[in-house]
Amino acid sequence: MDGAFANDSRKSVLVIGGGAAGLMAAGAAAEGGAAVTLVERNPRMGRKLMITGKGRCNVTNNCTVEEFIANVPENGRFLYSALSAFMPQDMMAFLEGQGLPVKTERGNRVFPCSDKARDVVDALVEYVRRTGCRFRQGRVVSLRIKDGCCCGVQMEDGEALEADAVIVCTGGLSYPLTGSTGDGYRLAEQAGHTILPPRASLVPLVCREEWCREAQGLSLRNCALRVLDTRKNKVIFEDFGEMLFTHFGVSGPMALSASAHMREMEPGRYRLEIDLKPALAPEQLDARLVRDFTENRNRDFANSLGALLPRSLCPVLVRLSGIRPDVKCNAITREQRRDFAALLKSLPLTVEDFRPVEEAIVTSGGVKVGELNAKTMESKKVSGLYFAGEVLDVDAYTGGFNLQIAFSTGIAAGRHACR
Repeated sequence: MDGAFANDSRKSVLVIGGGAAGLMAAGAAAEGGAAVTLVERNPRMGRKLMITGKGRCNVTNNCTVEEFIANVPENGRFLYSALSAFMPQDMMAFLEGQGLPVKTERGNRVFPCSDKARDVVDALVEYVRRTGCRFRQGRVVSLRIKDGCCCGVQMEDGEALEADAVIVCTGGLSYPLTGSTGDGYRLAEQAGHTILPPRASLVPLVCREEWCREAQGLSLRNCALRVLDTRKNKVIFEDFGEMLFTHFGVSGPMALSASAHMREMEPGRYRLEIDLKPALAPEQLDARLVRDFTENRNRDFANSLGALLPRSLCPVLVRLSGIRPDVKCNAITREQRRDFAALLKSLPLTVEDFRPVEEAIVTSGGVKVGELNAKTMESKKVSGLYFAGEVLDVDAYTGGFNLQIAFSTGIAAGRHACR
């Protein structure tokens, strides 16, 4: 081993990637007695962690292992051992032990009480520092493999780093500016692993309707969403919460969650139905419209919706309703009013595609999990080589599940790589 560990008799472990999985893997390996070097290409650790949860960092989901796996549509059972060994409640206790209090919010989502992702990153980095890990900035370009064993890595600057074990925690392809550029896939392929083609998961949705551009920037905080697979004529997703209109379609928590259920994307297959007034039953909404139209009886329909809808949606809903904008409210028929109420309860959008994989929160695809030991995360093809985090072909819905996967698989790899 180079530098600080050159004359160290302990087992040497190299961890590639200083994100959620890498930081936990490095700390776990060091606590297990290994001499650990954590290699990160960025000057700062945890860059992607810094932007998760809108900068609040949804660290985990306070649920059981069985509930957790139900939220992992891709290879969830593979995670059973790792999650059982390091559960969401263990992660919560870990952060509390690092002096970072956490809280559980709607949907069992867990956040730091400070609501600052930076505090999570700082706690993890400080944990790794306290365990005695060495940090090395740079990019790994290849693995060093001899006689079926991984014995180190080759750096981009030409330096070779020797090690008894190597843990690859390089992430997927999402947010490449944070360092997730697919390096881990190339390293895995070098070791003979199968890579399932990376694709976007938890990603904004491109919609056919041009009116989304008119509502660009509008965030709906208390709406309901249904997603219909028109080919199967089946509702595949329902949720309540927040979504955001953009120049290309929709984003925000509910849209991102919905995208993970669209496993067979093709233009027009999936339809979104947005309930703008989920707190009102149809008859209650009709009564509300009767009251509003009565109060605005002598006003044009187009000018009567300010108390009912966000300003940017008013012209959109007027146009979609088919009611002439200049019709006086007292001239709107019962049938028109009820059709308008139905539109408010089920505003349709047609999904054309996902946004590019670089805009995804996480990527699906990656190292084929059947080629790894589910308990240890070690390669079945090359001894001493481990994988953890988003580089694996495992992804989950929103709600803290993906970060917990990174933490649990990182801990599993670190605990076993040091033995």
